[in-house]
Amino acid sequence: MKPIMKKALFSSAFAFVSAICFAQNPIINTSYTPDPAPFVHGNKLYLFTGHDEDDATYFKMNDWQVFSTEDMVNWTYLGTPISTETFKWAYHGDRAWAAQAIERNGKWYWYVCLNDANKKDVLAVAVADDPQGPYVDAIGAPLATGFAFIDPTVMIDKDGRAYLFWGNKGLWYGELNDDMISFKDGFKEVPGFHDPKCFGPQKMKMNWAKGKEELMVGFEEGPWVSRRSDLYYLTYPSGGVPEHMAYSTAPTINGPWTYRGRIMDEANNSFTIHGGEVTFKGHNYMFYHNGSLPNGGGFHRSASVEEFTYNPDGTIPFIPFTKEGVSPIGTLDPYQRIEGETMADSWGVKTDRLAGKDHYVRKIDNGDWIKIREVDFGTSSPASVTVQTLNFLNPGTIEFYLNSIGDNPFAKVEINGKESTQTVKIKSRRPITGKHDVYILFRGGDEQLFDFDWWKMNR
Repeated sequence: MKPIMKKALFSSAFAFVSAICFAQNPIINTSYTPDPAPFVHGNKLYLFTGHDEDDATYFKMNDWQVFSTEDMVNWTYLGTPISTETFKWAYHGDRAWAAQAIERNGKWYWYVCLNDANKKDVLAVAVADDPQGPYVDAIGAPLATGFAFIDPTVMIDKDGRAYLFWGNKGLWYGELNDDMISFKDGFKEVPGFHDPKCFGPQKMKMNWAKGKEELMVGFEEGPWVSRRSDLYYLTYPSGGVPEHMAYSTAPTINGPWTYRGRIMDEANNSFTIHGGEVTFKGHNYMFYHNGSLPNGGGFHRSASVEEFTYNPDGTIPFIPFTKEGVSPIGTLDPYQRIEGETMADSWGVKTDRLAGKDHYVRKIDNGDWIKIREVDFGTSSPASVTVQTLNFLNPGTIEFYLNSIGDNPFAKVEINGKESTQTVKIKSRRPITGKHDVYILFRGGDEQLFDFDWWKMNR
């Protein structure tokens, strides 16, 4: 790349920092993350997502990703532990549709939809001892097969009984056995599915199973099943294309379901919307996807989240979209090792596409940066900072800034070796105490620099 072009991109990156300094949606910037599926386990919220390929011109997805957070603003990439290759009997191509994972008795079950070798829609399940994997095919065959059998959602009820719902322009469900990989008594269509009182106003929509348009209820696809108190909720994209988010409620898991209306409008720059609600540390969140990232769109979708409060009668209010996203509910301790792939925002960088528990930031060029929010330095300033880099390609620097990128970093690390763990003294004109945003800026020449593993402040 010519230096003048690189300089222009570098200036654009700084301008982009200013433009989005208060933006939090979408929440992941290193890849496209459609169909976000949150699950709370202990003090962490895990987010299981799909992965739209960067070069997609239609739905092109080969694998699934997982992230975690403890504060709702800093997200840690935990890897890409499942792909279509996980299922040896499946079509090993770009047919990795929406998915959801859940933990039970120390095992993690990740329900996905993909195509079999004949390119027929199927549901499958992989199992692991850890949310990061390694995952293996749980049964060596599809869990369920049928037309438009996509978008599974799973719930374990208060009595310990588990249920799986799924469907596109149709809605099916079944109770799972305790093993979570088989149905107790088969599966069936959700009662009342064709009734507008249950799943929304009818309109003319394409019925792909019949190859023609016909009058169908508002439910489109992507169900999300949950329970709050004694009320069951089904949240789903509705209304055809473009989709908005709606929901229905029922007194039992078997219905009868009552349509409750629209709760989110059509997503920005995306004709689909997909997600679901979760309660984490006393806060209620609605996840969804949109096409708001650079080069985003209907085939480049990204996870976003909004906080909301249930109405006194248990109904869900209308939830507007925001660029600001949600407020932090925790802080980050910089005196512990912080993975490079933990970030609230970023520009230019990517993460690896590996399984396992060791991950890093890659595709680093001059002017790329990472932002971390709510970093709590405590009551005394750090004395030094340590960084770990990998896969050295070209020399460069890693610069640390407080609150915004400017002229004077409080730490600057020179990277000149193949694999480097370096500690440098912090130089700041004023004490670094309390809570701040931290920006990590990469500088170098016109080629990719190196990979970034982790960082840590030292007292």
